[in-house]
Amino acid sequence: MSRRAIRTVRRWAAAAVLGTLLAGCGTPAEDSGSKPADAGPKVDVRVEPISAARKITDAAGVTVATPAPPRRVVCLVALCDDMLAELGMTPVATNSQLLAHRDFLGKEKAAEIPVVPGGFLSPEAEAILSHKPDLVIGLEDTHGKLAPALKGATVFWPVQPGDWQDSVGYLRNLAALTGRTQQGEKAERAFRQKLAGAEAGRSDLTSLIIFGSDENFGVATPGNDVAAGLFPKISHYPWKSRGVEGTYSMEEILARDVDVLFVETLSFGGPAQGKLSDKLAENPLWSQIPAVKNGKVYEVDSEVWAKGRGTRSLSVVLDEATAKLK
Repeated sequence: MSRRAIRTVRRWAAAAVLGTLLAGCGTPAEDSGSKPADAGPKVDVRVEPISAARKITDAAGVTVATPAPPRRVVCLVALCDDMLAELGMTPVATNSQLLAHRDFLGKEKAAEIPVVPGGFLSPEAEAILSHKPDLVIGLEDTHGKLAPALKGATVFWPVQPGDWQDSVGYLRNLAALTGRTQQGEKAERAFRQKLAGAEAGRSDLTSLIIFGSDENFGVATPGNDVAAGLFPKISHYPWKSRGVEGTYSMEEILARDVDVLFVETLSFGGPAQGKLSDKLAENPLWSQIPAVKNGKVYEVDSEVWAKGRGTRSLSVVLDEATAKLK
């Protein structure tokens, strides 16, 4: 798969332009990437009450109003499926595979939910409307172009999470719209407590999340990846975004003595053509990384780690990551 293709896939997964993905021997961009990411203030476990509302304004300033609590929701982004699951709901149609995960509906039940044709990048407006949705939730930078076709027939809510706080905010907004305020508060509280617990037991090990396909890879960084934004709180995570022009080389990864590696193998919707970790093993530097030497390389579910971005997905990430960081 080409570097352009890898960048496109990750945009699907993280909705962030991470730039050209370089193979292991690329020249690193010159910046302060060696500085540890800021863990930020300690997690506050308090949860403010949520009030039911017919109109909300999210943190990005987007106002969404529905004449009645939405019950028929079409999900064009996995965050939507995640939020609905937390609220005890299921979408009338989706284009995500997130719900097949065992911590959501499982494969059998998830298979009963219709799939929106057209794929993630080009879902068909006519097909969306055939499900008579009260609400359609998609990514702002990917699905915003659908808004004119949906206008007047349903309500479209463009979301764009950048960190876990955004994800919590969107959950609270949807809980208010649907009237499922108690479920929203419960889900938020459970996530905050889990994150606070993981933060209290922060590991001194150096960790890394890489993603990609074939020999091309990228480093998931706070600010560009919601799951990666959790890692400075639970481990040493010395990786910062380098914008659209660079990522980390294999030499730099080797120099940082990574103790635990999490690997997301991405693909264009079909089965992945082999694990990314197996393909990276062809690079002679790969075997010299401490995590590789010590058998601490873990392939993770990209549907959850890269695409989920909601409180349930992030809870799964915390459970899986903290177990490996001991």
